[in-house]
Amino acid sequence: MVRLAHADVVQLLVQLGIMLIAGRLFAEVARRFGQPAVIGEIIAGILLGPTILGMLEPAWFESLFPTPSGAGIVLSGIVQISVVMLLFIAGLEVDLHIVWQQGKQAIATSFMGLIIPFAIGFVFPYFFPEFFGIATAQDRIVFALFMGTAMAISALPVIVRILMDLNMFKTRMGMLVVASAMVDDVIGWMIFSVILGMIGKENSMPLINTILLTAGFTAFMLTIGRGLLNRFLPWVNKKLAWPGGVLSLSLALCFLAAAFTEYIGIHAIFGAFIMGVALGDSVHFSERAKEIVHQFINNIFAPLFFVSIGLRVNFITNFDLLLTLIIIFIAFAGKITGAGLGTRLGGFSWKESLAAGFGLNARGAMEIILGLIALENGLINEKVFVSLVIMALVTSMTSGPLMKWSLSRKWKD
Repeated sequence: MVRLAHADVVQLLVQLGIMLIAGRLFAEVARRFGQPAVIGEIIAGILLGPTILGMLEPAWFESLFPTPSGAGIVLSGIVQISVVMLLFIAGLEVDLHIVWQQGKQAIATSFMGLIIPFAIGFVFPYFFPEFFGIATAQDRIVFALFMGTAMAISALPVIVRILMDLNMFKTRMGMLVVASAMVDDVIGWMIFSVILGMIGKENSMPLINTILLTAGFTAFMLTIGRGLLNRFLPWVNKKLAWPGGVLSLSLALCFLAAAFTEYIGIHAIFGAFIMGVALGDSVHFSERAKEIVHQFINNIFAPLFFVSIGLRVNFITNFDLLLTLIIIFIAFAGKITGAGLGTRLGGFSWKESLAAGFGLNARGAMEIILGLIALENGLINEKVFVSLVIMALVTSMTSGPLMKWSLSRKWKD
């Protein structure tokens, strides 16, 4: 086993300490202004990264976060694990019973809320690739598929929080929005994982085998696997120490599922997400257990990931105003139009349909995770990544106020 040098160990521990302190401080500031903690954590990373500290004190930044270093490699590994665990707890939010209860209405909203944003997100990059910095025809197709997927995915945890703040979570429309977001996210992450499989350089498995194994894994985990977990969890709760037993075993299953999908050529996040869906749907995985897992990940690993976003790129030199505005426009137009029409077809009023569109437009952490993975795999450049991060923050910050505005107005149906 390779050991880190003494200096690398010290540097890694200092990095983790500073990132956690800065992330927590700015998360609390964001909350004071009624904004999600993720916004403060990203701002903390921007201040510590090349955007601010790297420009004001380059020597300090280079000594604290040097690019080629053993500590940097380990930190990158911790960030990768953080992404996997974030998708795991996103999967825990998915309640399949809600999806079944909404039936045809959820199908209409999720279908329109997926197809129209995907189509709009695909068309613009495909016909104007130079604007997005795409050169070759093959890159254009893959990038267009990615942008379509990015426009289709919502941020389920953010949507749930917004609906709770508006006292709408248990309403008929609130359940419809949540169910539609669940369906969109499951399909969207599957599509994105396949896209990554299309460009995978290390995976020798044929793409068709990867797709079939992915579909089989998903079907198994949401049916037979879910049933097996439902029988296994009572034994865990009874025989093992609580909450340590359920916490350690749930994360172990998360990592094993992530390892399997990574092995077959699909990104590890998809396995973690599907395992989260299967575990979270069990009646024996209590709300208290979910809360413990959430607290553990959201207060330790989530800040490390979101602070690391600001450490990766310079948000000033890579900021393109026109590109950012176009991506924000595509995001708003696609999701609000698609989800709004779908909700209207489900029998809701125009007022409620528009509010549902605004609610499903929240992208939050999911869009940022999507963008980072795309950046690491060479799907997008740094300018597109910065624009996607800004779009995710803008949609998350405006979703709640726009829902409230829509429902407070008088509309003619």
